[in-house]
Amino acid sequence: MKKNAGTTNRREFMKTSAASTLGFGLAALQTESSRGQIIGANDKARLAFIGLANRGGQLLTAFSKSPDLKIAAFCDVDSKTLGLAAERYDVAPENQTTDFRRLYDRSDVDGIVIAAPDHWHAYMTVEACKAGKDVYCEKPLATSILEGRTMVQAARKYDRVVQVGIHRRSAPLYQKIFNELGLENKIGRVAVARTAHCSNMYPSGMGKAKPTAPPANLDWELWLGPRPEREYQENITPYKFRWWGEYCSQIANQGVHFFDLIRWALDEKAPTSVCAMGGKYVVDDDRTIPDTMAACFEFASGRLAIFNHFESSGNPIMATDENYKPLGYVEYRGTQGTCYVYDNRYLIKPEKPGQFQEKGPRAQEENYTLDGASQQNLDATALHAQNFIDCMKSRKRPNTDVEEAHLSTTMSHLANISLAVRQRIEWDAENERITNVDEANELLGAAYRDPWKLTL
Repeated sequence: MKKNAGTTNRREFMKTSAASTLGFGLAALQTESSRGQIIGANDKARLAFIGLANRGGQLLTAFSKSPDLKIAAFCDVDSKTLGLAAERYDVAPENQTTDFRRLYDRSDVDGIVIAAPDHWHAYMTVEACKAGKDVYCEKPLATSILEGRTMVQAARKYDRVVQVGIHRRSAPLYQKIFNELGLENKIGRVAVARTAHCSNMYPSGMGKAKPTAPPANLDWELWLGPRPEREYQENITPYKFRWWGEYCSQIANQGVHFFDLIRWALDEKAPTSVCAMGGKYVVDDDRTIPDTMAACFEFASGRLAIFNHFESSGNPIMATDENYKPLGYVEYRGTQGTCYVYDNRYLIKPEKPGQFQEKGPRAQEENYTLDGASQQNLDATALHAQNFIDCMKSRKRPNTDVEEAHLSTTMSHLANISLAVRQRIEWDAENERITNVDEANELLGAAYRDPWKLTL
C-alpha cells in the first residue's frame, strides 16, 4: 500500500474547513412578533421540526410521547420525505415547507427541533435564537469549534433554551452512577477512560457513485446551503454525508456521545492536549474521512481519554459478556476498580493489588441493572425531549445545555485537526486556541459560501 494512500490530508482539510469570518443575517425574518416568546406552565409547546428522515423521524416519535407537544409545522428539503411525515402526523399543507426560513417569523412557533444535516446546525440554531425561538438541535452540535462557540453566544444573547441531542444526559442509569453515587466514589481515582466506535464496513463501505442530476423531490442547492457548490451524488444524502468531511465525521457523529459521558463522569471541562492518528487504509469507497483512527486526549487533572474509530473491523475492544457483546459504552479504569457503563446497566470489576502492593480487598463487585419497570420506560430520547419542553416553560438550563454540548463536540474537532496537521496539539480551552501549531488555528472555523453567513 502506498504510504498515506487515500488519507484525509492536511491540504484537503484546510480546503474544506478553512476558517472564515462567520457572519450572516436574514433580517427580514426577525420580526418583532416572533421574538422573546415564553410559553406558560400549562401551555403546549408549539414546535416546528426541520429534517424528518432518519434521526428526524426518531425525534418525532420521541417528542410525540409528550403530552405537552403541539406540532406546529414540518420542514424538509426532500418533498417526498416531507409529504410522508405530514401524512403520518396529519400536518396540514399550509404547515409544510421545504424552506426552513419560512418557519422563523411565525408567531405560532415557540421552538425549533433541528435534525437537518450537521453543516446546517449552527446556521439554523443561531437564526432561531435571533427570532426568539427555543431550540432542540441534534448532535453533533456543529462542524467547527467557532460555529459551536457562536451557537453558545446566540443562546445567551437572546436568552434562549438550547438543548442538544446528546440524550444520555437524561438517561436514569447515567444520572444514578454519575450524579447520585459518584463514579470515583465507587472505583477510586480514574486515570484512563476508554471507548470506541467499531463497524466492519470492509470492503466497499458506503460505496462509490458518479455525479448525477438530483432527484426531482430534493432541493439539492438548499441541502448544500453554506457548503461549497458541487454536483449531487447518491452516496451523500440522506445519511451518508457522515462519511464526507465537509459535512460531518464519525468521531463527531459517534464520538461526541462518549466524550460527553467521559467529561460528565469525571467532571472535566476540556483536554489540554490531543493527538490523533489514522487514515483511509482499507475500505474502498468515496469517503473523505478515515476508516481507521485513534485519538488520545490528556487533561490537566492527570487523566487520559482514548477513542478508537475502527470501520474495517467490528468486534468490540472492551470487556464482553458471554454473547460477546460489549459490557459498556465507556470503560473507566480506577485505582480500586473498573466500571463499564451502558444505557441500562453498569458493571464494576474490583482491582487486584499489583506489584509490591499489600494484599486486600479494593472495590466491591457490582452488576447493577435498571429494574423492569424502569427499563420499560427507558427511552432516553423521549426523556430528553420532555426535559427540553419542561425547560421551555421553566426557563432553566436543559440537561444538555448548548455550552456542555460545545465542550464535548470540541473534543471531536480537536482530534480531526490533530489528524489534519499530523501533530499533537496543545489546547487553551479558556481562549479556545491551539498554542503550539499556529496554522492549526486556521481549522477552528468552517468556510461559508455566499449568501449564507453566521452573525449574532
